[in-house]
Amino acid sequence: MDSWVRFNAQSQAKERVIRAAQYACTLLGYTLQKGGATAELHKTVSQLEAHMSMTRKMLRLGNSVEALEAAKRAIHLSDSVLRLCLTISHLNRAMYFVCDNVLWAGKTGLIPKLDQHKWSQRSFRYYLFALILNLTRDVYELRLLIECEGPYRASKAPHSPNPTLSADHLSSPSTPATSAWIRGQLHLLVTVLYSNPPLLLDLVKNSCDIFIPLDRLGIYPTGPGFVGACGLASSVLSILTMVHPWLKLKP
Repeated sequence: MDSWVRFNAQSQAKERVIRAAQYACTLLGYTLQKGGATAELHKTVSQLEAHMSMTRKMLRLGNSVEALEAAKRAIHLSDSVLRLCLTISHLNRAMYFVCDNVLWAGKTGLIPKLDQHKWSQRSFRYYLFALILNLTRDVYELRLLIECEGPYRASKAPHSPNPTLSADHLSSPSTPATSAWIRGQLHLLVTVLYSNPPLLLDLVKNSCDIFIPLDRLGIYPTGPGFVGACGLASSVLSILTMVHPWLKLKP
């Protein structure tokens, strides 16, 4: 099992690179279409995107095993919220990969009578639910960090009865207390995210990724240009966490 996980990790790195190229093609195809490029050039880019999509599906064969292993590890976490979010998220990822593998078999002709649209929609539903849980986990960890940072900042300003508001009132006494509080909270949020790059990257990556299934499922259509940009951005961030493992959010 360990050897399979190591092999799978190498396949994931290749899959991330191809994913970035695929969504770059999606964005390029949209740009060419809007720019009035020839139909032949647009067709070539679309075919290249389709080939990359099929290559990614092949590289993801067996990824459900890795997702199940991750779920088995997550179920032993001490924090109940993280345990619930991560375990169910990994299980949904496992089901997404199973549907994706079935879809690959249908596209290659191994299952000739497969309803590809049905299985595609099913896989994106699992993918969407996994991303929602990942974002829930990000927000939860962000809230915990803000709760820890707030008292620390208060202790650094012992002479101020309300350290969040004091600086704003000194610079602009006429500012309403509510606006000052909002600015203080935004400053605290930025400070926490700046101090925790893994959480920031994971939050941005999941926020970009979630528009992909929302568009494909018709829940919130955004168009191929926006989907291509989001997919490219999230792929680059994923590659960055593989190149620099310390940027990957743990557990």
